[in-house]
Amino acid sequence: MSITLELPPELESELSDEATRLKLPVSEYALRILANRPLLTEAVRTGTELVAYWQNEKLIGTRPDITDSQAHARQLRNEAERREKL
Repeated sequence: MSITLELPPELESELSDEATRLKLPVSEYALRILANRPLLTEAVRTGTELVAYWQNEKLIGTRPDITDSQAHARQLRNEAERREKL
C-alpha cells in the first residue's frame, strides 16, 4: 500500500532530521514509527520494559562515542545545572 501525506514543514523537517540521525531513509523511519505505535501509547512502567523497548528499537549501542556512560551522565547533569534560565 502506498500513502501520500502532506506534512507541515516543521514536522517534515523533524522527521527527516531524525531519520538522518538514525541513518535511515525517511520512509523506513516513518514505517518504524507506525509499526511501533502501540508501544508509544502504552506507558513504560519498569526499567526492564524501558530496556526492552530500547533493544526493540535498536537504540542500545547507537552511541559508540560514549565510552563511559556514567561520566557522560554526570557531564549532562552538570551542563543542565549551569544552564542559564530564561
